[in-house]
Amino acid sequence: MARGARDERDPAGQAAGVRVTVIVGDEELLIERAVAAAVATALAAAGAPDAAGGDLGCAPADVHDVPAAGLTAGELATLTMPSLFGGAGVVVVRSAEDATASLAAELTTLAGSPVADLSLVVTHSGGAKNRALVADLVAAGARRVDCPSIRRFGDRMDFLRAEFRTAGRKADDGGLRALLDSVGTDLRDLAAACSQLAADTTGVINQAAVARYYRGRAEATGFSVADKACEGNLAEALAQLRWALATGTSPVLITSALASGLRTLALVGSVGRGLNPNALAADLGMPPWKIDKARQQLRGWTAEGLARAHAAVAEADVQVKGEGTSAAYALERAISAIVAARAP
Repeated sequence: MARGARDERDPAGQAAGVRVTVIVGDEELLIERAVAAAVATALAAAGAPDAAGGDLGCAPADVHDVPAAGLTAGELATLTMPSLFGGAGVVVVRSAEDATASLAAELTTLAGSPVADLSLVVTHSGGAKNRALVADLVAAGARRVDCPSIRRFGDRMDFLRAEFRTAGRKADDGGLRALLDSVGTDLRDLAAACSQLAADTTGVINQAAVARYYRGRAEATGFSVADKACEGNLAEALAQLRWALATGTSPVLITSALASGLRTLALVGSVGRGLNPNALAADLGMPPWKIDKARQQLRGWTAEGLARAHAAVAEADVQVKGEGTSAAYALERAISAIVAARAP
């Protein structure tokens, strides 16, 4: 079972006897893992050699990976015919939302009457198009695996925890947040980063460990620049800015981070300070820890000051997108204006 994927019919992952698997969702990394796991399970159940070679005494596996778009029911029938040489067969049909009516009917027939020594893996984006096919496959006996998008902060934290747990390592919340700040939100990049950290570090992976491993990258992103500016720390904000630019961070991303930081302050400042961050999280669309951090940064800010800071960032955004001669100078001026707009 791919990490992050959910098997609705077989939560324990014991599906060696299942001939048809339908994988639903649009999270590419999870889909690739789920497809690979389904193919490996099918080959293992049939006793077929894997891609590495396996038992030379076994008949070779016949694996076909094809898109549903343009595939006809007749072509599918050809792919699912038993091999003259025996052995296991696996057919992976991608993006079943693009299947024709005749192909969808044939897939459903195969799910209800599986062919001997053949395993079928079908992927579907999870959208409304051809959604009935997913229901028909499951009703016919297919195992469903969900690979939903991971977009919420908490879900990404859970994904990272699972990656480290699988690698036999442990990371605290500070380390996980630092990794998200350093690497971003792409699951492939995050998975690779977890693998590298697990292999190259020792002990609990915390914020300091992530910062050491990335040699300042985790500390010098646009959001770190924005944090220092919003806190009124001019010297540190400028130092972080120069490091971020030196390590290749786009000036446009830095102005975006500055604007985002100021918007967060305005949003959190518009609600009562006495309200619980956990209760506000859903309404504000941000995790509780971010609300707490914004409340700490709000000290010294007024509505007028935030308005002046926003204007400075808007001007810098115009300059870094082509109207100015020096993006670095425009950003330095914006950061200075932000700090000056904050009451001491």
